[in-house]
Amino acid sequence: MKEFDYIIIGGGCAGLSLAYELEINDKLKEKTLAIIETREEYKRDKTWSFWKVFNHNFDDCVIKSWNNFTINTSEGFHWLSNKSFPYQSINSEKFYKKINSKLNLNPNVSFFKNLNEINLENSLVFNSIIEDELDKSKLWQHFQGIEIETSKNIFDDEIVNLMDFNCDQKNDVHFFYTLPFSKNKALIETTWLSNLEDQNLMDYDLQLENYIKNNLGIKSYKINFVEKGAIPLFYPAFKNDKKIINIGSAGGMTRLSTGYTFLNIQEHSKYIVKNINKIEKLRDYNLGKKYHFLDKIFLRVLKNHPDKMPKIFFNMFKTPSKNVIMFLSNKSNIFEDIKIISKMPKLIFMKALFH
Repeated sequence: MKEFDYIIIGGGCAGLSLAYELEINDKLKEKTLAIIETREEYKRDKTWSFWKVFNHNFDDCVIKSWNNFTINTSEGFHWLSNKSFPYQSINSEKFYKKINSKLNLNPNVSFFKNLNEINLENSLVFNSIIEDELDKSKLWQHFQGIEIETSKNIFDDEIVNLMDFNCDQKNDVHFFYTLPFSKNKALIETTWLSNLEDQNLMDYDLQLENYIKNNLGIKSYKINFVEKGAIPLFYPAFKNDKKIINIGSAGGMTRLSTGYTFLNIQEHSKYIVKNINKIEKLRDYNLGKKYHFLDKIFLRVLKNHPDKMPKIFFNMFKTPSKNVIMFLSNKSNIFEDIKIISKMPKLIFMKALFH
């Protein structure tokens, strides 16, 4: 069986981001790379959104950028703006095409469907796959989104509705999310923060249909694209193996309180490539102990007090836009953290802290 210097298990966002970073930094001129990916073809399957708090390699894959954001609850509406850190959405099809077009020009890069086709023994292996079935009773962010197109200009394409809590909360956190790509085209998602055991929460089609017709007042539309996903709001357990470096969600690159992953993957990829010759000797890369600690408390409150979450999110977004953007993007300083924490209900969070 053929041997490679580097092996990436999983050719999704994390695997391809790392491969692209290796390629553009000339790390594959004299080194070989194998990417293990089971899919038959690359097509649009995801939309990755985030605040652009630092430069990344994929501006040409961005569908749309926004500088204005809103959050809605039954108690009110809040609007905020920030021109320094736009909110961006990336089309996964453009992302896949850009990277694969680049990698296909390098004869040192090979794709395989199965690990059995190659020898891993002497390779540096990067893994983005979570193979074990994860606990459905824990907290997840699960969602379905549809890109709709209308015959009339309906949307204000300068404003993202980040969270609309004007829906049945039941015993879990539920909100809708609207990304207007143009005046007649938008991605609308129904999102739950709950376990995956209650099938009654997963009638996504009906939730979206009711919201679009009753809340947005849109009676007629065409569906161009559907995406569905479930992000664990906990870190999967992995055996320590110095020969395998986990990346992406498998490597802890998902911010547990938000589900944001894309920019963390880009930062991790840059870190790996910069330290590729000594990567096995370095400490594990993570988003920071501060955010692990704060997210742990936040998720404890979310689990125990889901009815309080619309107001908690609403108050969080009442802070200056830079503060909340930096906090949610794990780039905040201590002063920004204090401003965010000061908006939280003290008693509930103190109880969660000493739980």
